Amino acid sequence: MKKKIKNWEEKLIKKLKKAKEEKWFKNYVKENVVFLTYVGTCLLNAILLRFFTMPTLENYLSFKPILADLGIVLLLGSFSYLIKKKNRFYYLLGMEILFTFICVVNSIYYTFYTSFASASMLSLAQFIAPVGDAVVENVLQLKDLVYIIGPILLIVVYVHEKKKFHLRKGEEKKIEKKRCFHTLTLSALILLAFTISLSSLEVGRFIKQWNREYIVMRFGIYLYQFNDIFVSLQPKVNSIFGYDQAKKNFEEYFKEKEKPKENEYSNIFEGKNVIVIHGESIQDIALNRTFNGQEVTPTLNRLVKEGLFFSNYYSEVSVGTSSDTELTFNTSLMPTKSGTAFVSYFDRTYQSLPKYFKEKGYYTFSMHANNADFWNRRAMHKSLGYDKFYSKETYEVTQENTIGLGLSDKAFYEQSIEKIKKIKEKEGTPFYGLLISLTNHTPFSDVEKYGPFDVDIKETITKEDGTTEEISHPYMEGTKLGNYFKSVHYADAALGEFLQSLDENGLLENTVFILYGDHDARLPKNDFIRLYNYDATTDRVKSEEDPTYREYNSYHYELDRKVPLIIWTKDHQITGTVENTMGMIDAMPTLGNMFGIYNPNALGHDIFDIKENNVVVFPNGNWVTNKVYYNSQKGEYMSLKDGEVIGEDYIEKNSQYAEHLLDVSNDIIVFDLLNKEKEKEEKK
Repeated sequence: MKKKIKNWEEKLIKKLKKAKEEKWFKNYVKENVVFLTYVGTCLLNAILLRFFTMPTLENYLSFKPILADLGIVLLLGSFSYLIKKKNRFYYLLGMEILFTFICVVNSIYYTFYTSFASASMLSLAQFIAPVGDAVVENVLQLKDLVYIIGPILLIVVYVHEKKKFHLRKGEEKKIEKKRCFHTLTLSALILLAFTISLSSLEVGRFIKQWNREYIVMRFGIYLYQFNDIFVSLQPKVNSIFGYDQAKKNFEEYFKEKEKPKENEYSNIFEGKNVIVIHGESIQDIALNRTFNGQEVTPTLNRLVKEGLFFSNYYSEVSVGTSSDTELTFNTSLMPTKSGTAFVSYFDRTYQSLPKYFKEKGYYTFSMHANNADFWNRRAMHKSLGYDKFYSKETYEVTQENTIGLGLSDKAFYEQSIEKIKKIKEKEGTPFYGLLISLTNHTPFSDVEKYGPFDVDIKETITKEDGTTEEISHPYMEGTKLGNYFKSVHYADAALGEFLQSLDENGLLENTVFILYGDHDARLPKNDFIRLYNYDATTDRVKSEEDPTYREYNSYHYELDRKVPLIIWTKDHQITGTVENTMGMIDAMPTLGNMFGIYNPNALGHDIFDIKENNVVVFPNGNWVTNKVYYNSQKGEYMSLKDGEVIGEDYIEKNSQYAEHLLDVSNDIIVFDLLNKEKEKEEKK
């Protein structure tokens, strides 16, 4: 055995000496400048993407994603040596463009969703065009285009090198096969070293693909993206082969879940009409905020005081944004891991608020002055149980009454009043209606149409001669957050006019008015820092060394993404503020309790039953409670109560709950488990 090892060592030393004498490495570099440029630029793009999207020390020091990305780039590039030399460059350029495309798309996507893109988004491509201007204006940044330097540099290098170092025809085929083999071997060794370095936790999360930021941080963008393609196809395969396990998990989950007890809010609204406002991009950040003594949201502020306000209410959207909110609010299910339920799973059976209200004799309707097929609402609203969907084709939309993406909120509400009056007169039964607003949608650029509302700081000074002069400091003027406040102010005014008109037409009698913000407005973090730390005397953001500087990190930003949930009646039947943490998924059980509705397969909770023990789970695996906000990508958390020590068992227990909830919810939709339950009940 020792003799064999010695012989192997001697052979290796001889080969290294020979390579040195023949200047193998130097010659290889000279003859493979184009290939090495391809490898270098693709790897650099992957590194830049991680640095731009996840600028953390842990990410900077992580070597695993570099190994993974390098292994994938070498693996796909190695096959270029088997292609004829005249066509080899075009293969490498094609690979370069593919990797560049992955980086550009994910860079843009991360800016908007704080997550990475999925192949399942292809089914959503038809919905991008109508909001294309918003994406370009509000999302596309210079950093998203830096990656195209890769293909450009590759072309430049190729043009410079293409006439050099031609091999003799007799040697070319033999040498290129060797280079392909050596490159494949190197790729395999790199990927093997990477695989060995992985923990069981990392492998588990990679397979499930439910925490994308975590995966990219540890597996690199290219391995993530190729795995995502496989995972995106899994629902088609799983719907055939994975049903039994999904059904078992479903039954075990709800077997362990306790039925909520009756409380002071049980059945208090039974039989009353319901009007629900789906408030586009309304965040709590706008509530009870003033500029120069003027309220941003006077209507909402009044409703908060006169009704029941849930002050720690979170949206739980994924790639489906507004459609995800509609799903979660109405069904108490989470968004799907792949694609969006409204597009990919509209034909499933759902236990929804509209269906339960219909069982109680209500007429159910939805109104939205946008294209009926946007987010596939025409089909999905039928699946959710609405008797009628009043879409754009039923509204009068002109150039004069258009703001942003479509019909202005004021015109929408004004025309909707007439429809609601006819519904009440014709049906003669209680009704449940959802109205989806539109004006307060990114990019908040139609400032001149919102009406006058300054977001500066006005100050009156006294001159030496005794006269006074009013001066202003820019403050939030010219920022996206500032324009957002102007947009919300308009939307709030439109809502106020709507409520007044409802009252004048007798539509608030025996009616419960509910408003929720569908999701946050994806506003820049730096604008919030300016909002909280503006120094009017210098027209700048305060220094972090300033004793009055308010710290604002990524956790504060996440907490500021809260949206309002308000329940209001004209006679102020219920009032107060509910401070317990609550998610969109908890809306159906909480409201259902008030209207005498119980969904045995709801994943959320009646907040008045679970109270301070609630855990709000987000599609990326993060979660928040009254005590802590946990970031599953980083494995870190921020305590929400000063001085309270959070135990590791608390974190572990809630993390397992979050993962289980996401799995069960996804299985319910993908495998259409509620349809199977419905069939089972009908047979009894």
